[in-house]
Amino acid sequence: MKKLIWIFQAALFYLFTLAFALIPERSVNFAGRLIGTVIPGILGKRKRIAIDNIQKALPFMKQNPSWSGQFETAEEIAAEMFRHLGTSLVEVCRLYHGEGERVLCRIEVRGREHFERARTGTRGVLVSTGHCGNWELMALGLNWIFNENGSAVARQQNNPYLNKMVEKMRGRYLNKVIYKQGALRGIIGALKKNGVIGLLADQAVFPEEGALIDVMGRKAWASKAPVIIARKTGAILLPTFIHREKDRHIITIYPEHSLGDDASDEGIRRDTQELSRYLENFICAHPTDWYWVHRRWKRAGEVSDAA
Repeated sequence: MKKLIWIFQAALFYLFTLAFALIPERSVNFAGRLIGTVIPGILGKRKRIAIDNIQKALPFMKQNPSWSGQFETAEEIAAEMFRHLGTSLVEVCRLYHGEGERVLCRIEVRGREHFERARTGTRGVLVSTGHCGNWELMALGLNWIFNENGSAVARQQNNPYLNKMVEKMRGRYLNKVIYKQGALRGIIGALKKNGVIGLLADQAVFPEEGALIDVMGRKAWASKAPVIIARKTGAILLPTFIHREKDRHIITIYPEHSLGDDASDEGIRRDTQELSRYLENFICAHPTDWYWVHRRWKRAGEVSDAA
């Protein structure tokens, strides 16, 4: 019975993505923003979490030098974030059905010299990023632009048929996937072979897996994985993010981030804090491009009002 349900789900996914792949290019943004307007009504709980997170972060963001100031209220930021998500969903659907080049051609890279410099050596590159902009597109775009065969760390879908479909789409654009379950060995092995790994490290983790740092003025548990992996392999750490500017995607690659000399628990915590500042500044500059629906500050002593 479960197999039939999985097949039915995969078939629905295929038809859903095909519908958006067939719409005219000029209608992509309209369709995406329309979907993004509907999503909050369907996912009311996620909307409440997003608004609660933004409201608590706004005082910090407005004092940050990177603050864009385009939106004043949490409700405005959340609404535009969902519209961005809707547009990203339509773009990913088109990627799946071979319309990727049209999407990828709208990417602009800022700081490409930092990536090119990192690839001149024999060390691997660890791209540290977060759930920003169209993060699926960023992984595919870096491979496509730089002709790499990089890998992204992702969660495996419970539905094996659906998982195979997503793998096919990623593989079409040279992107390999290392699944989170037992990912460490694969990541380290790829980096030691001078590979490129993309790692999303902006969600709350369990205390035993993370370091307690400040994130936009509040305590949060952050993954120590980028710091520990970079120390173990000698990989180059490149903070990298993507955001949307009208009909274009901007990938910003920062210079290599150097870790401190202290490998103690406190030293790793400080390194994790410093690495988190890149994301923090990005969010302040592009608040509608971050995925606010995560319970980012859970397990750190605070209870969300939206729970």
